[in-house]
Amino acid sequence: MEIYDIKDLSFAFPLNETNVLSSIHLKVHSGEFITICGKSGCGKSTLLRQLKTVLTPHGKHSGDIFYQGKLIHEVDQRTQAAEIGFVLQNPDNQIVTDKVWHELAFGLESLGYDQSTIRLRVAEMASFFGIQTWFHKSVTELSGGQKQLLNLASIMAMHPAVLILDEPTSQLDPIAAADFLETVSKINRELGTTIIMTEHRLEEVLPITDRLIVLDQGKVIADDSPPRVGEVLRSLHHPMFTAMPSPMQIYAGVPSPLECPVTVKQGRQWLSAYLVDKTPAQKLEIGARRSGVSSPVAISFKEVWFRHERNGPDTIKDLSFEVREGQFYCIVGGNGTGKTTTLSLINGNFQPSRGKVRIHGDNPAKMKAKELFVNGLGVLPQNPATLFVKKTVELDLYEMLSEASLTKEEKNRKVEAVIQFAELEPLLGMHPYDLSGGEQQRAALAKVLLMEPKILLLDEPTKGLDGFFKEKLGLFLRKLHNEGVTIVMVSHDIEFCAKYGEECAMFFDGSIITSNAAHAFFSGNSFYTTAANRMARHIWSNAVTIEGVIDLCQKSLQLPND
Repeated sequence: MEIYDIKDLSFAFPLNETNVLSSIHLKVHSGEFITICGKSGCGKSTLLRQLKTVLTPHGKHSGDIFYQGKLIHEVDQRTQAAEIGFVLQNPDNQIVTDKVWHELAFGLESLGYDQSTIRLRVAEMASFFGIQTWFHKSVTELSGGQKQLLNLASIMAMHPAVLILDEPTSQLDPIAAADFLETVSKINRELGTTIIMTEHRLEEVLPITDRLIVLDQGKVIADDSPPRVGEVLRSLHHPMFTAMPSPMQIYAGVPSPLECPVTVKQGRQWLSAYLVDKTPAQKLEIGARRSGVSSPVAISFKEVWFRHERNGPDTIKDLSFEVREGQFYCIVGGNGTGKTTTLSLINGNFQPSRGKVRIHGDNPAKMKAKELFVNGLGVLPQNPATLFVKKTVELDLYEMLSEASLTKEEKNRKVEAVIQFAELEPLLGMHPYDLSGGEQQRAALAKVLLMEPKILLLDEPTKGLDGFFKEKLGLFLRKLHNEGVTIVMVSHDIEFCAKYGEECAMFFDGSIITSNAAHAFFSGNSFYTTAANRMARHIWSNAVTIEGVIDLCQKSLQLPND
């Protein structure tokens, strides 16, 4: 049975002649698990929002959407609220009450269910999702992963027929993201709920996906099983192939008659079969990339403690570390461990309760914004929307240079260069708040780069970005790094840190528990490591990037058999 039947759907935002969606034809069958991917701004979120009328943006529509055989706009709001569940990208945007138990009950109360039914369903969902231990907590005490799980549980309490998720793992650490996706898969398997989700991080989601749909400029260019879609993208030399899971990319880089792997398990089996009649190349010889070891200290923490409230728990606990000039320093770790707070201490937003934070020997908390600017400090915050102050993207970019002592021509040249880099040409006339998550991230990054910072603080810079632009960003950050810019990056994107980072540190319980050169750091972990390393570690323990594994496979071809 068809849950959705989309016929010739097109959509354009007001005052915009270009369609965001163009002639979309899709059928979604009951019980399917569908993942939609594509470059930032390709129309993924816009398409999802067409599937529930209360979330549909204002604009010009054509074509029809049928839900359970009925035109979607003829389905009453109560039915849509109960049967069409929608999980947003940012968990904080969806939570409406103050307590966990009340959030679980809120949707059912709104639909008018009796108390006994509400109590039963809330208890059932709390048990199913493992929420019992934090059932009575305030929602403000929850981590990002717990908030997203709470959103999912409160929707599932209403027993929806279809669950729509818009990049639900974009703000979660790797372990929380994997746990969340496993729960979504369990809902699909055990309850038969139809799943439609958009996602940029495909490593974990494709193994549980029945159909992968790729959008490009508002059009469907591929719709099939993940391995077949991978083959299509590779044959088209499409940039979205860089977003495919590591086993698929490694397979594509090595001539092999064997079947294309999707999961790490399949990748390990494929690699063993590929090397069965070959002599494996020697392990990678990786030099410790620590360009700033002999440089002056740019940022230092000495026995730093910090708490958000006077009588609250310590968020940062006895933290000591140094970042030297010209280093590319990555910080990874779970949600709520203190990573973002550490960046806020560096940029002077917070002052430690004990200990010392210094930038080139000065206390950032006692420096004015202009002094920090003069010292060359640039900050990309976790929420990029906080940087936007004007009505259009173009005005926002020029605002960044409003106090710079440059001629009009010089300002134009700088803005034009950053527009081209961040691919903002079609977005210049739009309000920053009307952009997709990935587009906002690119626009905010462009604003920060206009400052030409000497120290660049990045909080989740790859969040919401497609694989193609992530690679472009990584190469640009590598260029800045080579030019001597000091970069401190907080990220959940393990693959990005491993490929482009120089030094990597692990945050846990308010402090750094270990740090090492990026390659050595990711060679020794079980979960905080790359899919390429998990796939190849039984043969090459220190291969952590896709390129590294491909290189070793190709070298193995050239070696004589024993």
